[in-house]
Amino acid sequence: MAKLIILPPAARYLKKLKEKSLKDKFQAAIDQILKDPYWGEPKTGDLSGIYCCDIFHNKTNYELAYTIVEENDEIIVIIMAGTRENFYEELKRYMK
Repeated sequence: MAKLIILPPAARYLKKLKEKSLKDKFQAAIDQILKDPYWGEPKTGDLSGIYCCDIFHNKTNYELAYTIVEENDEIIVIIMAGTRENFYEELKRYMK
């Protein structure tokens, strides 16, 4: 099974979540990614090499961005989590 690393921007966001059902949806998405790392949608252009998965909760779209590092074992690196609004701009800014 792949190792999991959560970077500070994602860790901060996930720690702030108060609603248990939303936390559970993020946890379910992370569990799914650990089972099948290529489950998310691969991005192109500036964000090539990054996968994102959508999480819908209470009519709001959330995103979870991660990348896969294939060395000795597969390592899943959760880069960022948050609402869809301005998500990709923040992600590009963080990646620079």
